[in-house]
Amino acid sequence: MRKLCPNVENAKGLATVLEVPIPEKMWTKIGRNSSSRWKNLRALMKAQLSIDKSSHFKTHSKHEFIALIKLVGSPLIPQQVQSDHTFVTSLKISPKEACSAKYIVQQYIAAMGGVDALDSMESMYVVGQVRMIGSEMRKEDAKLKPIGKTEVGGFVLWQKNPNLWHFELVVSGYKVSAGSDGNITWNQSSSQPSHANKGPPRPLRRFFQGLDPRCTTNLFVEAKCVGEKRMNNEECFLLKLEAAQDILESQNTEQTEIIRHTMWGYFSQRTGLLIKFEDNKLMRMKSHMKDDHDFVFWETSIESLIEDYRYVNGINIAHGGKSVVMLCRYGMEINHKRKIEETWKIEEVGFNVCGLSMDCFLPPSDIYKGHDAMEQID
Repeated sequence: MRKLCPNVENAKGLATVLEVPIPEKMWTKIGRNSSSRWKNLRALMKAQLSIDKSSHFKTHSKHEFIALIKLVGSPLIPQQVQSDHTFVTSLKISPKEACSAKYIVQQYIAAMGGVDALDSMESMYVVGQVRMIGSEMRKEDAKLKPIGKTEVGGFVLWQKNPNLWHFELVVSGYKVSAGSDGNITWNQSSSQPSHANKGPPRPLRRFFQGLDPRCTTNLFVEAKCVGEKRMNNEECFLLKLEAAQDILESQNTEQTEIIRHTMWGYFSQRTGLLIKFEDNKLMRMKSHMKDDHDFVFWETSIESLIEDYRYVNGINIAHGGKSVVMLCRYGMEINHKRKIEETWKIEEVGFNVCGLSMDCFLPPSDIYKGHDAMEQID
């Protein structure tokens, strides 16, 4: 990963620290020499650059490509999750399924380093790289095959208790940002203005891909154990969590209605680790036709295999994995689906970052102008 850009005006001068570290492969694609690369990087940080318009998962426009990057790189979990301490609940007065889930979560806490180690984490810093490839939008019964070039990029994630986080992702010359200041959750991109998501602040889904075991613990502490399943050569307990109806209703808009959002966690019976995180979201949208009774349904399924766990300051953090995203559209006599795959690798993780103030998590200055706006697919 490249973190510094050479000083092109003064060879003996200090190098510039990049806001978002990027893979070397991406660095070589954005210019023929150091001067042109620096100019392109400055344009990229201002969200004005597109490196290769011939790729981009073979999308019809940069707006569609940005929407797909958001869908894969920075979706949100539907509900609030406590992030400043680990929940440890009683096992005595719970139904059998819920009680079993709580025992599984306790084993997960132990596998991740224990309550004391998890609660010592006040802030976090993560740098990683991604590789993405997608398919074209095909009919429901058609076979999906990867098409276009593999897109490469990098991301940086900052987190601080309670409910503060900021995420930036750069892929193929486009930049996506998202964050929470403790009051609202927002996002912005290269081709779209910033806006706030409806409802209370919510965590980034990427936290649950092995990066934040405390959030994962607090998410599944109220889940139910619904059986056992073999996954990635591991016998796993399967925990299921349904987002409450009132939580989903708080995120609805005049044009969209979230019908359900379900999450599953696959926990290894041997190690206690989270092997796979999966969620499914079904949303109904009013069509652009004049008839208000016409609706289009969008179903999003994301499956993330999580691996390469390593201890960092006593906390077990996943350093790699792969996500497969299925996007399906139903209604108005058109049934289509699309698949996108993301492989990620964590390059650097740090905890309890000094000097990480509230200023690091401020939303864009124009965010409150469109506070009622809602991303169609987040």
